[in-house]
Amino acid sequence: MSDATTSLPSNTSAGQTIRPEEAAHFGKLAKDWWDPKGSSAMLHKLNPVRLKFLREAIDLHWTGDVRDARPLAGKSALDVGCGAGLLCEPLARLGADVTGVDAAPENVAAAAIHAGRSGLDIRYMAGELAGHDIGTFDLVTAMEVIEHVADKQAFAAQLAARLTEGGLMVLSTPNRTVRSRTLMIGAAESFGLIPKGTHEWSDFVTPDELSEILASTGLAMGEPKGIAFSPMKGLHLSDDLSLNYIVTARAA
Repeated sequence: MSDATTSLPSNTSAGQTIRPEEAAHFGKLAKDWWDPKGSSAMLHKLNPVRLKFLREAIDLHWTGDVRDARPLAGKSALDVGCGAGLLCEPLARLGADVTGVDAAPENVAAAAIHAGRSGLDIRYMAGELAGHDIGTFDLVTAMEVIEHVADKQAFAAQLAARLTEGGLMVLSTPNRTVRSRTLMIGAAESFGLIPKGTHEWSDFVTPDELSEILASTGLAMGEPKGIAFSPMKGLHLSDDLSLNYIVTARAA
């Protein structure tokens, strides 16, 4: 974290987490979200890395059998900022009763169609998380989402309010460093690896900042794990936090 900047990104609209322009941007990508060579190709490469971390976190949290193909059987899971369901569907296959919430109606429509074609029973909902009376969940995930919301504190509080007692939260987000600005915006967006306008670097959150945000909601953040990139390995879990990182959170 040596090249992380120190100022906390400002919130633009206290209490309201969805930015309409962000929802519109991602809604335009809905039609080819499931195309591994389309505009969401980077998410398809990122998803297996996140799932590896997530599976290990699930087994550790619930002391499950690592050989169990359905470690979330009998448990509920909520994925916030679910897009077209890239994480929801694996969670359902791991046995969870899954709900996905996304700001863009186009995304949840695409997600529902794909889940139906895949024979998966997943509940999808569009709009602000706080606007849905959906109870609490054993597992709450928000992957590559907090950097897009207007009020990070309010968003974290909404996530925490959806976590059942003894539950597990997992979040991933880009770190606000010189390297992330160079690679994720300067290079990736310029070369079309990520759609232009996807990220605003000043909205990236450092691990220390995320820890403080989560602590204010009563959650303790686990040790972050980096999601790094190299030409040989591609995207992979790493001790290098300078590009992107993934963390667990539990009740303090």
